[in-house]
Amino acid sequence: MPELGDKPIEDKFRAMMNAVAQGLDKIFNGPVRGVDRKVGFVLLVFEYGEGKGRCNYISNGADRKDIVVMLKEQIKRFEGQPEVSGKA
Repeated sequence: MPELGDKPIEDKFRAMMNAVAQGLDKIFNGPVRGVDRKVGFVLLVFEYGEGKGRCNYISNGADRKDIVVMLKEQIKRFEGQPEVSGKA
């Protein structure tokens, strides 16, 4: 099984993901840093297509254990939602 969460961000995405993460953190938290932040986020980046791939992950300091809990809860919500079709 691939070690998706144990490898660094792929080189081709590193600069872009860091720039996006810094921008999001500034938008959501302004000048506040560290434990004083009020809003956390996770950015997942992957390539479309078939074959083996990986999901690149970056956050603004969230504890990975908390992110695992949040993702499990989010999956439960997604799986419990009825199928919706159409366009917004």
